[in-house]
Amino acid sequence: MENAIPPDAREWRRLQAWHLKEQGWIQQDIATALDVSKGAVSQWLDRARRQGPQCLRSHPAPGPLPQLSAAQKRLIPDFLWHGAEAYGFRGDVWTCARFARVLEMEFGIRYHKGHVARLLRDLGWTPQVPITRALQRDEPAIEGWRDTVWPTIRQRARQERRTLIFADESGFYLLPGVVKTYGPRGHRPVTDEWQSKAHLSIMGGLTTRGRYYTLVRQHPLRGEDAIDFLKHLLREIERPLLVVWDGSPIHRSKEVKGFLAMPEGRGVQVEALPPYAPDLNPQEWVWQHLKHVEMKNLTCVDVEELHEQFHLALARLRHKKSLPGSFFAGAGLEL
Repeated sequence: MENAIPPDAREWRRLQAWHLKEQGWIQQDIATALDVSKGAVSQWLDRARRQGPQCLRSHPAPGPLPQLSAAQKRLIPDFLWHGAEAYGFRGDVWTCARFARVLEMEFGIRYHKGHVARLLRDLGWTPQVPITRALQRDEPAIEGWRDTVWPTIRQRARQERRTLIFADESGFYLLPGVVKTYGPRGHRPVTDEWQSKAHLSIMGGLTTRGRYYTLVRQHPLRGEDAIDFLKHLLREIERPLLVVWDGSPIHRSKEVKGFLAMPEGRGVQVEALPPYAPDLNPQEWVWQHLKHVEMKNLTCVDVEELHEQFHLALARLRHKKSLPGSFFAGAGLEL
């Protein structure tokens, strides 16, 4: 019967027994009033006399001792940073099941994968969508560009009074950029979409002063479109340009090279980013923000509506004055 009573009620009953005793009640009357045996009251009162009334309060039962010591837990981030492939897994992706296996390999301790999730969360590791990177990346060359070439380009633009602008291309499709959303448990939310390959091809640029420029086409971009974009920049900015972009074929096309050699194009100088390094280009971060923040979960019925929604998203972006700095910071480039 004792176990069927809530812990708080049992604690109250023990403390009440001590309170009644202090008021002069005899043990039999206390037992009758509290509906317990006289022997139970005798034990409570005897314990309270020896250890004090506080000992009559409930004390949570201690849980099982942690399997991992504090010293072992401090080693876990180092295991994670080495990557899953260092432990023989195919693909450098961590899952709870994989990490449970690592704990068994390293410490001989078995954990259920559900408990591993709580353990990782306590260590500050959360499930995230990884950034994909090309295997062909030359990391030393990329770091060298960021640390050495970029400061040189920035200084040259100041000395020659050129507007420094990063340019890039992207496609915006009728298919929505789906992100996570809340919904009733057990009922996965549904986002309608037009199953179509129709899209906008957009060339965009971001200056170090936080100005955005775009050129929109409804066909795949070609060298002629890159020239139109450079002409658009020259008209809008009215200063010599220093354009930083990647080695895309349209940037290296004979049409673009011919334009840069003409008097009209001599106000433009270009610099190439290292191969396979889109994360070095702040304009790439602009695309990500537009697709996954300003236009997330957006479904358009046709390209015209998509074009309109793109310009509305761009207008919202232009009002957020702090974002350009964050795009450069994301690329690891100091202004």
